[in-house]
Amino acid sequence: MRFLALLCAFLCLPGVAQAKWMEASSDHFVVYAEASEASVRKFSEQLESFHAAMVFLTGANTLVPSPSNRVTVYVVGSGRQVRALMEGDNALVAGFYRPRAGGSIAVVSRITPGGEKLDFSMIALLHEYAHHFMIASSTFPVPSWLTEGSAEYYSSASFERDGHIKIGMPAYHRAGELSYSRDVTVEELLDPAVRQKKQSGMHDAFYGKSWLFYHYLQSEPGQGEKLKTYYDLLVRGKKPREAGLEAFGDFKVLEKELDRYLARSSIMTLRLPPDKLKTGPIAVRALGEGEGEVMPYVIRSRVGVTPEMADKVVPPVREIAARYPADAAVQTALAEAEFDAGNDQAAIAAADAALAIDPKRVNAYVQKGYALFRMAGDGGKGVTFQDARKPFIALNKLENDHPLPLYYYYRGFVEQGTTPPDVAIHGLERAVELAPFDYGLRMTLAMQQIGAGDWARARANLGPIAYNPHGGAYADRVRSALERLDTPGWNGSRAEIMALIGGDDVPAEEAPPHL
Repeated sequence: MRFLALLCAFLCLPGVAQAKWMEASSDHFVVYAEASEASVRKFSEQLESFHAAMVFLTGANTLVPSPSNRVTVYVVGSGRQVRALMEGDNALVAGFYRPRAGGSIAVVSRITPGGEKLDFSMIALLHEYAHHFMIASSTFPVPSWLTEGSAEYYSSASFERDGHIKIGMPAYHRAGELSYSRDVTVEELLDPAVRQKKQSGMHDAFYGKSWLFYHYLQSEPGQGEKLKTYYDLLVRGKKPREAGLEAFGDFKVLEKELDRYLARSSIMTLRLPPDKLKTGPIAVRALGEGEGEVMPYVIRSRVGVTPEMADKVVPPVREIAARYPADAAVQTALAEAEFDAGNDQAAIAAADAALAIDPKRVNAYVQKGYALFRMAGDGGKGVTFQDARKPFIALNKLENDHPLPLYYYYRGFVEQGTTPPDVAIHGLERAVELAPFDYGLRMTLAMQQIGAGDWARARANLGPIAYNPHGGAYADRVRSALERLDTPGWNGSRAEIMALIGGDDVPAEEAPPHL
């Protein structure tokens, strides 16, 4: 009954099911929104400008991602609809982000492009994209304050009418937190053990203080070199507290400096001109009638469904698909809904129908592959893992850098109980390179490396999972495994490490990043 209420909240608000949806496709994003062409284009331009600003400021050597590795942004119209999709009751949630190989998504409540002051929905989206960008640029695990402080710094932005972008604006959305929530000292930021002792479960000023510290380090003369020293010390293996003391000096003195910095009447911001922001073309189109009608169900499927949800989603999608048999997008949506509901043969039939109309329909290959893999794994259904690989092989020819075909080629051998050949392991490694933000994929590679006794590389892959700021209890368990690996003289086994971690795969969204 709870799901029915949530589904109604998302689908039954005025204008949702019958809305005219638009798509904006660019180098790093695909945006779907019920809005004017001009608004969707402007929103997409701003996202691409933000990406370009981060490239310029960080010096990151980023490549244009494979089309399926772009971030897809769904704009759903209201905070209530966001919460219905997330199944949460937090009235402050303005959106959420789910990083996945070949399917990273963000869901936000609205778009209001332009203006010196961004609404919280846009700030939150930029914050999560900053995380996405940083993970793609470097997978070295940094402390939570640095992860969140940098994301707050970059997302406190504004877009000017003439194309300039400001970065490092005052984080007005953290003003109340810094003024009224429990203070977080700089010692707590730099020493996780101290923070753990002081945490009470109540909301504190962690995000605001992390922003303040990072802004100070980016803006004050000479502090940037200290930040670089701190990072280098961490890379060389120094413990966080030791690295902090060596790089920044006495914590009490630093605390007073931050208090004075916060009390200033103005702080430095960076204003980047359009000629420093290199962006590519943006293609905007109106969705067809059938594709627009099925879009709310597509979003529900892409966010994820429980078995109960899947059973409720598939009937209306079938009804829409019956009215639009020649629409490849609608048939692909049906394939995903049928797979989610456990109807593998129906999913394959819908995927085949979509591919007969449009042989470049990427998600149709994916859903067909999913269904065949499940059938092969169940056994006795006349499907082999060789059969199951075929849609992914076809997809690999269509999009060579899509990570899922590389992963499923490897997985087929594991499911068969045979040792994956080197080419499959190299494919898995490449998949992680293409989607470094997918920690489930990274854990699969780490387990392969542990099984092979490649402890150094396994440790490098476990690190980002262990220090994921949104990792929850699972990250704690992986940190325990890393500490065991680092124990002097340790000569344990894969079984011991797996017992500490508690499983072969990262749990689905144990603590999903939300905005």
